[in-house]
Amino acid sequence: MRYIMVLAAFTLAACETTTVVPQPTAGSRADASVTLSYTSGLFAPTAPDWDAAQSSANSRCRAWGYSRADAFEGVSRICNARNGYGDCLEEVISRTYQCLGRG
Repeated sequence: MRYIMVLAAFTLAACETTTVVPQPTAGSRADASVTLSYTSGLFAPTAPDWDAAQSSANSRCRAWGYSRADAFEGVSRICNARNGYGDCLEEVISRTYQCLGRG
């Protein structure tokens, strides 16, 4: 019984969610858009810090001469690896921001 409790504790600890800051992965000064992404896994779940991502997108847009960034609704998800049952083991989650306020 003790073995099962120890195993359950390790299993729960392994699935603990980690907070991450999405990083710039794409963008276009001409299109005035920035895409920020992060990776999450079935056995290593992550939760994004969207406030920090907003700050990062604002900085990128300001560097291009815009005053701020506005996030598009929703996120896109791309699965990088699946197991034999079709479950996604690792995915990249992205959000695109539009740069606004030229000058």
